[in-house]
Amino acid sequence: MTLDVSRGTDIAIVGATGKTGRAVAAALDGVAVVRRLSRSAPDYPVDLETGAGLAEAFTGCRGVYFIAPNVNPDEPALLVRALNAAASAGVDHVVYHSVAWPYSPRMPHHMDKARCEEELRAFSSERGLHWTILQPCAYAQNFEAVLDGTAADLAVPYSLDTTFSFISLDDVAEVAARVLIEGPELHHAATYELGGPEALSVRDVVRLVEVATGRVVASRSSSVDEWMKLHNDSMSADEQHRLGAMFEFYDDRDFLAGSAVTATLLGREPTPVRALIS
Repeated sequence: MTLDVSRGTDIAIVGATGKTGRAVAAALDGVAVVRRLSRSAPDYPVDLETGAGLAEAFTGCRGVYFIAPNVNPDEPALLVRALNAAASAGVDHVVYHSVAWPYSPRMPHHMDKARCEEELRAFSSERGLHWTILQPCAYAQNFEAVLDGTAADLAVPYSLDTTFSFISLDDVAEVAARVLIEGPELHHAATYELGGPEALSVRDVVRLVEVATGRVVASRSSSVDEWMKLHNDSMSADEQHRLGAMFEFYDDRDFLAGSAVTATLLGREPTPVRALIS
């Protein structure tokens, strides 16, 4: 990938300290100057709730990758605040990290991402900002501890037989880097759904690990209430509600996305889950 520096050189990542932000930054390192933005970032601290620091952090950037805090109920407002700062700073291209199946009324945080997509399109029409939307499916790395042998048991708050088009986080990051580097000339007004190469259930993933390594993985489906009791110390009531709604959706619905777009953008086949087992 070759960087066109005619519109500025740097690329800002909003949400750079999360796992997705770190992966996108790693994919861009050596190709572009990356500005890592977050509330706790030492070089570019920003506050999405107030907009403090955003315009300064975006000044001189050619592109922005926006990742909202997970299941944040104010995501549309956070995005609009960032879009206004990007426009005032002269940013040319904003790439929004959405999700596969954003318009899913049973999942409130997916619906917020659908609203964000609409806000982005409306803002572009009014202000002329170029945009791209990425809609990744569930990450294979959600089960990293089982894939790498760190954990020998797995409990999920939905059916073990629900199937997903698990995609490697590194593949998503590679696509994001390509879109940001190639810029709006190729990717303006594009919405890319990103799925992995095969439909697998959690039971299938466990079976792949056991066959490939000989390890035994104890897997089970827990209730949402049981899962929440183990994790609610770090989550607000609203976050619990949003995640609970998603788990209930997964309990009786698959979550699938095609891989053809992913393959085209990568220039190769997406990484299968079996390749992530160690």
